[in-house]
Amino acid sequence: MTTAPTSALAVTGLNKAFGGVQAVRDVTFALAPGELLALIGPNGAGKSTCFNMLNGQLPPDEGSIKLYGHEIIGLKPRQVWRLGVGRTFQITATFQSMSVIENVQMALISHHRRLLSMLPFAGALYKDEAFALLDLVSMGAQAGRPCGMLAYGDLKRLELAVALANDPKVLLMDEPTAGMAPKERIELMQLTADIVGQRGISVLFTEHDMDVVFAHAGRVMVLNRGRLIAEGTPAQIRANAEVQAIYLGSGAVYKTDEDTAAGAAP
Repeated sequence: MTTAPTSALAVTGLNKAFGGVQAVRDVTFALAPGELLALIGPNGAGKSTCFNMLNGQLPPDEGSIKLYGHEIIGLKPRQVWRLGVGRTFQITATFQSMSVIENVQMALISHHRRLLSMLPFAGALYKDEAFALLDLVSMGAQAGRPCGMLAYGDLKRLELAVALANDPKVLLMDEPTAGMAPKERIELMQLTADIVGQRGISVLFTEHDMDVVFAHAGRVMVLNRGRLIAEGTPAQIRANAEVQAIYLGSGAVYKTDEDTAAGAAP
């Protein structure tokens, strides 16, 4: 009898070098079903490099990435997306000339593999599903507005709705609250936590705002110089002396190999 995998995402021995500089070193962790897991670290620690390997944008040099027990290394980002891995980015990427609902419809059309047959009826496709996703992120009232008119916090909510269009099992959120006001940050992460609870989605997110991390993450991992140096509950991470040194110590602590490799990255 086959045993079902206990991890939504299982990462083992992940390595990535740019030239002679090791940006990610032997990263191993597991993301549980329905877990809200934070990955933190100083700028250049390797967080975005890890994310880019997890969704297929960047091939690792070594390691394994399993989605519910199935190896996904070697798959293209679209293939990983179709298997149920969604992602939001630090800088929002929406179609500014389209309306809010049209952005979500485009994601749904792609998810349902209707791109080649969508014209001239795209505006009528998956409208109810799009409205439901917008309501989920409290954007239903702005469905008809052009994206170019939205406030930045609303763009972040829209991006979350778009990321949910493929009904993801795992959601990767790279700096989801970057550029937002403090109140908006708290609201967006509370919304994300509520969705995780409702849908059972596993979320891995990076974040620089420690108030957001400690308030919402169930577990926290700390990356520095490409290595995981600590893992535990928010309380354990807050009390960890090495983590305190990274965030409160001298500027030299923040200087990482990935900073040096930035110019060599593809």
